Amino acid sequence: MNAPHVVAEPHILYLGTPVVLVSTVNEDGTHNLAPISSAFWLGWRGALGIATSSQTAQNLLRTGECVLNLPSSGEVGAVDRIARTTGMNPVSPFRQALGYVYEPDKFGRAGMTRVKSDTVAAARALECPIQLEAVLAAAHGIGEDSDELRGALSLFEVRIQRVHVHPDLLMEGHANRIDPDKWSPLIMNFQKFYGLSGQVHPSRLAEIPEDAYEALAQA
Repeated sequence: MNAPHVVAEPHILYLGTPVVLVSTVNEDGTHNLAPISSAFWLGWRGALGIATSSQTAQNLLRTGECVLNLPSSGEVGAVDRIARTTGMNPVSPFRQALGYVYEPDKFGRAGMTRVKSDTVAAARALECPIQLEAVLAAAHGIGEDSDELRGALSLFEVRIQRVHVHPDLLMEGHANRIDPDKWSPLIMNFQKFYGLSGQVHPSRLAEIPEDAYEALAQA
């Protein structure tokens, strides 16, 4: 890539982020499951970008808890089956224009199995290799300086309460370490699904023992 850069104005900047299936509890006690692709983690804290008017955001604000189910590339079909569905009824005009439809049974449509969580009321998705039970720590508006965005998007900080991991993903000889060579998260890259390739280069950060970050996990 030796050519000079050019100025571009993409409509979206989804430059490769993990897909997360967020499960929450609806007002009537049923369970909602929604894919998002604006998420990252620091220690045992997660940051989630979600449309404020969505069923997931409303459930999270009301109940203060959720489960972050992380699909691997093997669960892409289940994710795609609920990609343009919403638990909000009626469907907003904006989402109708994008082709979204109301779906009261997201777990059923995805073909995923609800499993009882240990610390929250929201259900876990059995087929996802990693499931993070979480409680809401803080909520902030995104784009509050913009008349167009104000009130439309929210950033939710959640505190992870419990981590469920399929044993096949654990590093041999370690009960609490996920092996990155075994874990293949589903990635959203400009609205298209991707998996991970193999490691491309050794990392100096990997020389730091994971337990050195324990203080962040306990915060």
